[in-house]
Amino acid sequence: MTYQQTIDYLYNATPLYQNKGVGAYKPGLQNTMALDAHLGHPHRAYKTIHVAGTNGKGSVCHTLASVLQAAGYKVGLYTSPHLIDFRERIRVNGKKVSKKYVCDFIAKERSFFEPLRPSFFELTTLLALNYFKDQQVDIAVIEVGLGGRLDCTNIISPILSVVTNISIEHTQLLGNTEAEIAHEKGGIIKPSVPVVIGEANETVRKVFQSIADERVAPLYFADDAPEVIRFTTQARAMKYETASFGTLKHDLLGDYQLHNVNTILTALKHLDGVRISYEAIQKGFRAVQKQTHIEGRWQVISRHPLFVCDSGHNTGSWKYIADQLRRYSRPLLILGFSNDKDISRIMPLMPTHATYFWTQASVERAMPIDILTKMAQANGLDGQAFSCVGDAAEKALEQADMHDIIFVGGSFFVVSDILSIMRNNRNYNLKKS
Repeated sequence: MTYQQTIDYLYNATPLYQNKGVGAYKPGLQNTMALDAHLGHPHRAYKTIHVAGTNGKGSVCHTLASVLQAAGYKVGLYTSPHLIDFRERIRVNGKKVSKKYVCDFIAKERSFFEPLRPSFFELTTLLALNYFKDQQVDIAVIEVGLGGRLDCTNIISPILSVVTNISIEHTQLLGNTEAEIAHEKGGIIKPSVPVVIGEANETVRKVFQSIADERVAPLYFADDAPEVIRFTTQARAMKYETASFGTLKHDLLGDYQLHNVNTILTALKHLDGVRISYEAIQKGFRAVQKQTHIEGRWQVISRHPLFVCDSGHNTGSWKYIADQLRRYSRPLLILGFSNDKDISRIMPLMPTHATYFWTQASVERAMPIDILTKMAQANGLDGQAFSCVGDAAEKALEQADMHDIIFVGGSFFVVSDILSIMRNNRNYNLKKS
């Protein structure tokens, strides 16, 4: 099969959560363990760091990978979902897995895995773990797909576990309370393996403390000794004054990165057996985008007007995004959501002075535009409706002046659409920039 045929096979022959939602989720580790045993337990050939949480997993994973790379290690990075290209999920020192490797792996292992009927994520996880072994990485940063306890990444034995934060999400699968969700995400805590918790209220703390005590795992709460003393926002970086690491410039923008940075720095302090200099930390923070190619995190597409996209898609992320948008006198927001997302918690957070362009991403999981506009109107948020992201962006650009901000987000899929448009049409109407 060609690469495109292989990708089409993956999308169509295995259930893909990114497209289908809950119907594609397969709880339990039986398939993963069978695939892992068949491949000879590839993740045992290198060290791993395991990262779970509601928000910030991607930023934490990419920044940790950038720092480790700056320290001279060969670093695997496994994240999800992808925005444009499947191969974004699997990188070594920032470089995507080759098309040939993907094709060869599927062709070679197809006769074994087809009878198991694995999910897309189960198969992709083992592809990544095997690739990292073949590439002889020193260490791999592995992002949990969904939850933690029953997530197929949970077969690894990391040297450090990280849980960024907890808020209400995926209630159909993880539970209806923060305590229940914390129990699922805390499932990545391993016996005697240090674990860092980014943000946690008292209820969540008790859950993590109970699991860590039971498994005799050293537990560290980043909130107990925050590394960041103060921060300022600059045009192309966030500047952090820290307690232990001096002044750091981080090229991932957005106010919410403050909490991610506290989590990352706490994790670095408890990353035993890995030598990382202050210089490597400073370099890694400065060059996350260059070294790992992360996209969709308060990503600036143009500056006049300021055109930003962000993949934040739940209540926890929108608390920070909305506060940041309120600083602008006339924000123009291009928003769409997934049809399985409870946006009743998000709508009340939206800035009331913004101009809204409601839209629908080009995937089957996108919330239909008529349903979205009705929900927006019920929350006092009127706006124009567009059947595709490109049309919404064109109209917003027509109405914006040089000092406005245009924000694109609400879901990974909306961000994926706008980035695809920009990438495929270099003459797209950003003339004001």
